[in-house]
Amino acid sequence: MKIAILSPVAWRTPPVHYGPWELIASGVAEGLVRRGLDVTLFATANAVTSAKLEAVCPQGYEEDPTLDAKVMECMHISHLMEQAHKFDIIHNHFDFLPLTYSRLIRTPMVTTIHGFSSEKIVPVFGRYNDIAHYVAISEANRHPDLQYAATVYNGIDPRLFDFQPDPEDYLLFFGRFHPHKGAHDAISIAQLTGRKLIMAGIVQDETYFREQIAPHIDGERIQYVGAAGAEDRNRLLGNAYALLHPIYFDEPFGLSVAEAMMCGTPVIAYNRGSMPELIKSGETGYLVKDAATAAASIADIAAIDRQQCRNWALSRFSVDNMVDDYLAVYEQVLRKATPAGIKAGALQR
Repeated sequence: MKIAILSPVAWRTPPVHYGPWELIASGVAEGLVRRGLDVTLFATANAVTSAKLEAVCPQGYEEDPTLDAKVMECMHISHLMEQAHKFDIIHNHFDFLPLTYSRLIRTPMVTTIHGFSSEKIVPVFGRYNDIAHYVAISEANRHPDLQYAATVYNGIDPRLFDFQPDPEDYLLFFGRFHPHKGAHDAISIAQLTGRKLIMAGIVQDETYFREQIAPHIDGERIQYVGAAGAEDRNRLLGNAYALLHPIYFDEPFGLSVAEAMMCGTPVIAYNRGSMPELIKSGETGYLVKDAATAAASIADIAAIDRQQCRNWALSRFSVDNMVDDYLAVYEQVLRKATPAGIKAGALQR
């Protein structure tokens, strides 16, 4: 059985700092390889993988301003589609663009929808409803106009996140700096509680950062430490008293939420999007409505069992769970494509 994993090419796979779609594509590819399957990863040439690697883009276009994003995307997607016949199944993590090839190839394509940038892109998914195999990353992110093969939660590698039973006293904001992510509310929550706040992530909206975040950074009570790689991410998440996730949009998943709980760190999040699926309010953190209720919940964090946070993340958001679920999707898709050609469990090794 030959499987092609199509990763985006905005960032390296897996990413050095930011790149959630690339991270999940990497997790799926590596998990399948560990199961003994024949996997080819289509990603940037500097990708790090144990799968076979196919690449036409030297590195992520977000990491090299000399690269044209549209050119890289077109070359990358077509590089796979021109050899689609070599694979039994294609797993697309590249949003809607690869769907435009799906009536031109015979290989079935599973498409993980990592979110909707706007309602404007939904008609593209709708156009291929009849032949596509869509996977949602949370029940909250299922669009009513689309048909889905399954919901598969994003999975992370527990080996990359150390359980920390004895945290320090700081609060943590970990994510991109954009109004949607609510970093300004994280500052308000810290100020209301009088606790130190450490902030980490890429600056996606320069104006927002300059006007609403930078004036509050004093290097002591409010600290900004830049983008965090794997080691810094593990340390920052594990040592935090709590992760603040005051989102202003219906977030499809929220990797940092799962990662924090994997370290044993409770999460305080605004009750939007997929947050009720990720957080067991009162057991692994708290779902709140605004900065004031978030600040009030800090007093209750001591009652959260950090081992319970770890156990919950292991049971729901591990990479092994994710791979199991995708293997079930592949079998379902292949059974429909070739009713007599695959037996249940044929992809398990």
